[in-house]
Amino acid sequence: MSQASIASIRPGAAIRQSGLHGLMRRRSTIALLMCLPLLAVILGLVLYPAVFSMWLAMLNKRMTKFVGLDNFAFLLRRDTFIMVIGQSVFFAVTAVVLKAVIGFVLAHLMHNIPSHRQRIWRGLLLVPWVIPLAMSTLGWWWLFDPSYSAINWVLNALGLPGAPWLGSTWWARISVILVNTWYGAPFFMIMYLAALKSVPEQLYEAAAIDGAGPVQKLIYVTLPMMRNIISITVLFSLIITFANFDIVRILTNGGPQDQTHLFATYAFQVGIQSGDIPLGAAVSLFMFPLLAIFAFFTLRGVTRRTREEM
Repeated sequence: MSQASIASIRPGAAIRQSGLHGLMRRRSTIALLMCLPLLAVILGLVLYPAVFSMWLAMLNKRMTKFVGLDNFAFLLRRDTFIMVIGQSVFFAVTAVVLKAVIGFVLAHLMHNIPSHRQRIWRGLLLVPWVIPLAMSTLGWWWLFDPSYSAINWVLNALGLPGAPWLGSTWWARISVILVNTWYGAPFFMIMYLAALKSVPEQLYEAAAIDGAGPVQKLIYVTLPMMRNIISITVLFSLIITFANFDIVRILTNGGPQDQTHLFATYAFQVGIQSGDIPLGAAVSLFMFPLLAIFAFFTLRGVTRRTREEM
């Protein structure tokens, strides 16, 4: 090969080498490479099972024939499943509202405690969220036990009648919501506390100069500054609460008379215990479109407000 041809090749190779070197120095490229293991995990453990469950939901019981949406139509003709829909919505909405309100109140109380004492209280209030849910639910099951209920013992000691916590429909529903609220409220508290600490003190000082009281500061300063965090936290908690399994499975197992079943527990009963896996997959996917629509509008609102603040 002549020296002229070698000289003509070297500039191109140098350009490619410098381009590759520049590409590797870009932060976006490094970030993508560092996220590849996580993306692989999400693809293998989340995306693939989700697509596979959608495929299963469109097969017959023997999984030998494609039936389309027949499983969903069959579920809508069952009174038990209609009850499961109502119970799941009631459980999720009530529990999320209670968690949001309690977490908001706890966050404000924590925010007003001196910094050197906040660590102790934060640690204590985070205990329900840190303990494994199955373990804490077993503790609540003992508290609600009809024969050895510690709560009923206290009520009887005060001269009040005990309650059939897990033996009556509405008491069982209240018990499930109570345990879920106890478990999830610390998550809301820590998220709202972080949001409160990010609110500039100058806004409160300006509001005080304008004559705003505590309620006006809450409505016109705190809530607008926390809207994005509140929206994202409620969305995340709503999705997790709809998919709750441990609490109902341990406390009531769907009883009495299937009155406390949620989508997850009913899907387990239909798909695993009864052996109809496609129908169980259809149950588990039933709320996916509604949650996806809710998530879309919530995240779009968050994005719009973020752009307005920039």
